[in-house]
Amino acid sequence: MIRLSNVDKKYRLGEIGSGTLYRDIQSWIAARKGLPDPNSKIGHENFVPGESFYALRNISLSVKKGERLGIIGGNGAGKSTLLKLISRVTTPSAGEIDLYGRVTSMLEVGTGFHSEMTGRENIYLNGAILGMSKKEIDNVLEQIIDFSEVREFIDTPVKRYSSGMYVKLAFSVAAHLNSEIVIMDEVLAVGDIAFQKKCIQKMQQAALNEGRTILYVSHNMNTIRELCDRCIVLDRGKLVYDGDVEQAVSHYSKTLLESPDYRIDYSSYSRRNQGLSGICRIEEIIAKEKTVQMGGVLPFSVRFSAREAKEIRLRIMAVMPSGHIVGMTYSDPVSLPEGSSEAEFGFDTAFLAADVYSLDIAVSSYEKDVEIRHDFISRALSFSVDESVRYFGKHWESRAWGNVKLPAVKVTEVHIDER
Repeated sequence: MIRLSNVDKKYRLGEIGSGTLYRDIQSWIAARKGLPDPNSKIGHENFVPGESFYALRNISLSVKKGERLGIIGGNGAGKSTLLKLISRVTTPSAGEIDLYGRVTSMLEVGTGFHSEMTGRENIYLNGAILGMSKKEIDNVLEQIIDFSEVREFIDTPVKRYSSGMYVKLAFSVAAHLNSEIVIMDEVLAVGDIAFQKKCIQKMQQAALNEGRTILYVSHNMNTIRELCDRCIVLDRGKLVYDGDVEQAVSHYSKTLLESPDYRIDYSSYSRRNQGLSGICRIEEIIAKEKTVQMGGVLPFSVRFSAREAKEIRLRIMAVMPSGHIVGMTYSDPVSLPEGSSEAEFGFDTAFLAADVYSLDIAVSSYEKDVEIRHDFISRALSFSVDESVRYFGKHWESRAWGNVKLPAVKVTEVHIDER
């Protein structure tokens, strides 16, 4: 269904010609205003305007009919670029891409929807784009509306939908319209858990019963395991693994720590979560180290940009490579001035067992006890915890003993029976 042969995608940094008209206009406006090019920084490296950067390099891949392919990798690995090439949103710089079937893409929340049109009208619009007749769309219209769970809002303009409602309708349209290839880029992360499970079951049935080909990008390894029967790993634009899902997840866990980058640039990172104020944004994270001993503190710095002075906290979740959330905590409050600033933090690993972890980091503030989220980056920083002591002469077995080291149970009192 899909064949890629020696595909490259090259960007000319700091110049017009990013590959899409929207990004070209962004770059042109920034240049006219004397601002940094929002499309000039890609990945984790710093480049000089005019240099070339390969977002993808020498990618060769074949996907068969009915396969469910998972695509994983770190931020800036090239996952979204790969899907945009396959969706024909942009063109490759070199190589060939052959598609044998119609493609439905969900690359971002609301992609393919016209904000001024109602949910019902957008269903017909998407069907027409796929080449379906009105009669064909009529035959599946009720199924789409029922599955989406937004029936009472179906005749409301989608600009009034929440991000969750957007995803439900977009997925329902993609799942029921007559296309042979379905492409999803992290969109299920916005929906609720019950709807995620329903979507995964629907896609499994579509692949097995209808022979539809699924391409799915996610940082959640659990959904990759549930949905996919094959997985590839991308690292800095290169295909580094292709095969079994569990082996792919294991390979990805290792690549998280093999990267030499200690300064991670998020100034051009795509924020997919709606509802972010954007008042305070993470521009860069500077990792002081990538390995900490059990019970130690992981030091790191964050460079912020703020449109106004604001007191914020970091909301941090420790996440396993499998996608399981180990725990959540908040930083002390930080007063940020307007403009650019940098703050240092220390993440205490006192309760974490030896393993590899990532941190999901959100920037929040509080007004009248209501949390307002300004920015959010998934898998913002990866690190490992090394065991400093052995337990009964053994290494810590995370699968058997868990990833949280529970505090010792204290003996409060001993009563001696004198009978």
